[in-house]
This record gives sequence, structure tokens and C-alpha cells, in this order.
Amino acid sequence: MSSLSIGIVGLPNVGKSTLFNALTGSNILAANYPFATIEPNTGIVPVPDARLQKLADMYNAQKIVPATVTFVDIAGLVAGASQGEGLGNQFLSHIRTTNAIVQVVRAFDDPNVTHVDTQHDPKKDIDVINTELVLADLQTVEKRLPRVQKEARANPKLKAEADFLEQVKTVLDAGEPLFNKPEILSHDLRDWLQKELQLLTLKPIIYLFNLDENGLGDQVRQKELSELVAPALALFVCAKLESELQGLDEADAAELLESYGVHESGLIQLIHAAYNTLGLQSYLTAGEKEVRAWTIPKGATAPQAAGVIHGDFERGFIAASIVSYEDLIAAGSEAAAKQAGKIRTEGKDYVMQPDDVVEFRFNT
Repeated sequence: MSSLSIGIVGLPNVGKSTLFNALTGSNILAANYPFATIEPNTGIVPVPDARLQKLADMYNAQKIVPATVTFVDIAGLVAGASQGEGLGNQFLSHIRTTNAIVQVVRAFDDPNVTHVDTQHDPKKDIDVINTELVLADLQTVEKRLPRVQKEARANPKLKAEADFLEQVKTVLDAGEPLFNKPEILSHDLRDWLQKELQLLTLKPIIYLFNLDENGLGDQVRQKELSELVAPALALFVCAKLESELQGLDEADAAELLESYGVHESGLIQLIHAAYNTLGLQSYLTAGEKEVRAWTIPKGATAPQAAGVIHGDFERGFIAASIVSYEDLIAAGSEAAAKQAGKIRTEGKDYVMQPDDVVEFRFNT
């Protein structure tokens, strides 16, 4: 996995685009790395990682390559989007390839910002979006099910797939997103299903409540909103404040956040949440040419981690030379870390740790 990809969905006028622009246009934490736009609704941002600069200084590296997150901004969904209402339908396909979905929910009152309903209610908004995702998934399943059933009649070994797909259809028919159903998420065929159909409600979901400045310190309100979406993860940001952080240097941005009792920007909160939700971590490689962070699943072995750099590295894996980042920094150089016995050789069964600085040895 070279980049983590997150689809951002929400109703019109919930602050989604403001937030997207703040996340992807921010030059506070991404000062050294150009922000890239692939198309109007996609932005790539580096994962802030203070370790990279320290290693670059140690190795006199020519280049720093951070891990990246791709944000895909989906046009404001409206009720009926899965049937082609509004612009939503044509953009739903864009989130099929993302790793996770962030649903932005309006949790502020502002008479100057219109809402699709005159009465704005976060629970109702969440239900509208989830219904559209469910309906889009139902279309996909209904299109595929007859074929899978036909194949199962010809080959009884495929009966389990057909039965599972029918179970999934029953859940979606009831208007339930799959991420609310533990029996679907833990099913043996879950990975098969996701690979085959890329269902939207099978993706991990994070709810991001857009509050006003006062709401950032309102613990009671935040608890109420968290309970609305439990057991899914809820984050609380103020898109207006995130916009104000743009253009500020790191110290001023931190000071502004602290004045509202917030310790991390929305971008950092969202990246941490996505890594945790998806079970990801990053490891580091360092040398004169470049210092780089690589994203891998937690529990990945050394050969699997090598494969993220290049498939040949995994196939021809011999060993990994590993030092913990903390030990390397404390030693002051790679040579000193080696002398202190802090660099070790690990084999094929080694499970990677988040602070590993690695050099792979492999046969070509």
C-alpha cells in the first residue's frame, strides 16, 4: 500500500468542501512537500512525520518522501443520489477504490448557511447519507447476485458465495449499512466480497462532526453525537477554524488550536483515526539518496514490508537490517548504532514495528 485513500462524503452545505480545502490546501504541515491535485476533487497530502527531517539531517539525504494520504471529495450527496438525483451518483464510483469513508456531518447552527432541510438534525443527515450508500450497494449486489447464483448451480463449491451474497442483500434490503453488521464484517467471505464488488458500506467509516468554535469545548454535545454513531469512530473539528490555520506557521497554528482546547489539527486527527481504523502503520528507510516513510498493515512481516517498495524485494527477500528510530537518534549515526549493537538482522518471520528503520537485503 503506497498511499492511504479516504473518500469524503456528506450532504451539501455541511462544510465538506471547506474542510477538504483546509485538509488538502494546508501549507502549514506540508511546507516542504508540494500539494498535488490529480483532478478537481482529489488531493494528496503528506502524512506529517517529524522523524523524517531528523533522519534526513543525520544522513544528509537529498530527498524526503513522506507517506501520503489521498482525499477524494465526493460532490454533496442528496436523497435520491443513488437514483441519479443531484450530482452524487456520478461521484459514488470515485469512492469505490478508497480504503475508508469519512462522513462529514453538520453539527453547527448558522442561519447564513442554508441546509437541505429547514430543520437541521445530525441524525437525519447521517440516515440520508447512509441510505444512499446502502441503495448504491443494493444496486451492485442485485446486478451480481443472479450470475453468482447461476454459477453456484453449475458448481456447488460456489454455493457459499451465493448464500453470503443473499445474506448481504437481505441486510441492504432492510436499509442497513453493512458496517453496522458484525456478522457480515467477521464473515470468512468478507474479503472475497469486497474484492469482487467494492461495496461502499463494507468500508470502514469515520464520522467527522463539523462544529462551530464553541462546540469544540462542549463535551456533553460531543458525547451525544458520539453515541449517535457508536461503535463507529467520531471526530470533532471546526472547518472554519481549520481554514484559519492555513497560512499560519507551525507555532501560530498550535497556539490557535490550543486557544480552543484542541491539541491536533483536523488533518492529523483524521490521519491517526484512519491509520487506527484500517490497522496501518509506517516504517522508515534512510540513506543519502532519500529518507522515506512506507505504509503497511499492522502485523506485516519483513518480506511483506519489502514488497511495498517493490515486488522483487518480497520475492527475493534474504534478510532485513533493522534499528529502532529512537536507538538510531540516541546513537547519533548509523555507525554508532552499529557499534552499540543496536542494529540487528531479522529474517522472514519478523513482524514489523512502527519505529523500525530498515534496510532490506534481497536476491534479484
